[in-house]
Parts: sequence; structure tokens; C-alpha cells
Amino acid sequence: MIPVHLDGVGKSYGPNAPVVHDIDLSLSSGEFFTLLGPSGCGKSTTLRMIAGFIAPTSGRILFGDRDITSTPPNKRGTGMVFQNYALFPHYNVAQNVGYGLVARKSPKDEKHRRVAAALESVGLSGYADRRIDQLSGGQQQRVALARALVIRPSVLLLDEPLSNLDANLREETRTEIRRAQRDAGITTVYVTHDQAEAMAMSDRIAVLESGRLHQVGTPREIYHRPATAFVARFIGRSNMLSCEVVEEKSDQVVVKLSSGVRLAASRPQEVTLAAGDRVAISIRPEHLDFTEAGSGALDVVVKAVEFTGSNCVFDVVAGDLELAVAVPDRAALPQPGDTVGLRPEPGRAWLVQS
Repeated sequence: MIPVHLDGVGKSYGPNAPVVHDIDLSLSSGEFFTLLGPSGCGKSTTLRMIAGFIAPTSGRILFGDRDITSTPPNKRGTGMVFQNYALFPHYNVAQNVGYGLVARKSPKDEKHRRVAAALESVGLSGYADRRIDQLSGGQQQRVALARALVIRPSVLLLDEPLSNLDANLREETRTEIRRAQRDAGITTVYVTHDQAEAMAMSDRIAVLESGRLHQVGTPREIYHRPATAFVARFIGRSNMLSCEVVEEKSDQVVVKLSSGVRLAASRPQEVTLAAGDRVAISIRPEHLDFTEAGSGALDVVVKAVEFTGSNCVFDVVAGDLELAVAVPDRAALPQPGDTVGLRPEPGRAWLVQS
């Protein structure tokens, strides 16, 4: 287990083509750290710079105290799991898993022992002699994971490893990956565009957009206290409200919507504001609830309702303001056309940077 540090790491393919903008990140030993963002945001490029497949244009990459920025990929001590698995179809499972040990000229007995242990760690004991084409997609992904783990890497790198699996298999396989990573205690960098996947698996998440780092934090911090409007919209669903600061308090601000309605919003401690400043606040749909018309912070008209199982999601409007509300399914809920009050849960409105 070693920490990983990215010190001002950037990548550009020309003066007007930056892919990654001077990223600073510090990963703790044994941490499961996810790079999350939409396609083209630079997350896979960042991962490949850590792996050594792409040379950074600027900055340094350190494994512990060792600067590995210019170290060849095969000398970095990393294990890589690719999106397309990259398994050898003419090898059986054991041969695929043991490939890295053969390349390192490990003794035969040690190779057999470590391959068996790696297969057990991913729940594939008894599959050593199977052909790759006899495995399901999820099993092939676990073979790829075992192959990365068997060399006992200092850092494990996974690039969109679940994107080719169906929804149920993704959930099952992500559990296997997280369990194997915890058991091995390996510092892990995981790339995905799937917010639910990142939230379920990660110790911490870095959210990227257009090559820029927006926020780093635990899943709860990222979800409940997004740093920017992009993070609020990208992670789950959020109601973004443009408003004006009326009063600043120790850890809150009182803001006024265009309708004149006033709300209290929590804010980061480092943000200073003054009355009259224009700001944006984020309120998650599940942090709003209905009351009787005239008794809430805001009166709205229900436009549509969608039953999703445990919850009902409502589209409501108040003038030119459109909001989403998610509440547990119950018998007495408003119907389309009803006018009702809407009240945010105390402390759940959060000020974000535009």
C-alpha cells in the first residue's frame, strides 16, 4: 500500500487543446479513489498518465516519495484492468491470470499458488481450466481483475471496468471488485462516468469536467454539499435556483428568489458574500416535501407525477420556476393540477458556485 500524489499534472496536445488542466490530487494508502465525469472530461487520460501509457505535459506523479513521472509502465508496479478486459482468447483462465507472473519469471510453484489465490479472491476457484469463451461477461471481468491482483501491484488502476455489463451484473461485479480491493488493501484509482457506481464503491471521488477538477470529497460530501453547479447537476438530480443574498449569517445565508420567497441556505465556510450578491442554491428533490397551500415556503402547481417504486417524483411549477420533488410513495399525495405548498428540509439548501 502506497499513497499516490498528482502534483500539477496536465496534458495538452497543442496550445489550444488541453485535455487535463493542472490537477492536484493526493490519495491515501489503500484508498479506493474514483475519477468521475462525463465522456471526454479527461478522467481516462489522467488514469493513463498514472499508468505511464501517456506522458504528462506538465507536473509530477509520485508513488509514495518516488517520482515515477518518467518511469516506464512496466517499472511502476501498477496493475491495470481495461474496459474491454484485454484477455487472451487462446489462453485458459489460469494462463490469463498468470501471464504477468510468467513475464516476471516467477517460479512455477509460486505461480500456481498465486494464481489459485487470485482466483479465490474474485470468486472463481474451480475455473482455472475454463476457456475464456466459456465465461460470462462478469466472469471475464473478474479474470481481468485477478490478473491485475496476482502481480501484487502497489497501485490498482481500473478504466470503466463495468461499462460492458448489464445493470444487475454491474451491481454484482462492483461488489466483488470492492471486496477484493479491501481484502488486498491496494491503493486503487477507478474511472467511471456512472454516478451510482462511484457513490457505492468509493472512499473519495474527484469530479472532472472538460479536464478541470471541480471537487474532491467523500460520496456524502459530493452529494450533499456540491462545490459547483456542474457537480450538483451531474451527481444525481438537483433543483438549481438563482437568487439574491438578503442576509449573511455564521454558516448560512438568507436568499430571495425572483418571486420574493425567502429561503435559508447553508454555505461553505470559506465563501464570503454581501447583501445583493447573485448566487445559486442546490436543493435535492428528496429534500423537498409538500404542505398545504399557503403554509409552505412556496406554493406550486403539480404538472406531472412518476411512480418509481419506493418513491414518487413530481414535476411542479411556480411561475417560471420548475422543480422536481421526490417523496416516499403513500396514499395521500397531490395529483396533477393540484396547488400545494412546498417546504425544503432545514439545512438541505446548499449554496454552490456557478
